[in-house]
Amino acid sequence: MTEKLTVPATEFSRNFARYQDEAIARRVINITSHGRVVGAYLSAGELEHYEALKRREREVLVVGDLPDDAIAEIEAAEYGAAPR
Repeated sequence: MTEKLTVPATEFSRNFARYQDEAIARRVINITSHGRVVGAYLSAGELEHYEALKRREREVLVVGDLPDDAIAEIEAAEYGAAPR
């Protein structure tokens, strides 16, 4: 992976087209204001990866609220086995 690029917000806004192309190569460009990161510009591929990770985030469930079939699946699960 190419090293991340960090640019000030004013530079990014003035030269957006240039940084849009840079994002394709670098995947992520950090945007700073007064020396601290305030956001980032992601390439389309990196955005897809981020969205896939967000979809895979775990949901907190209370065992007592689970239906019996879900509890049975958990009890039958094997450590390290891929989900079906």
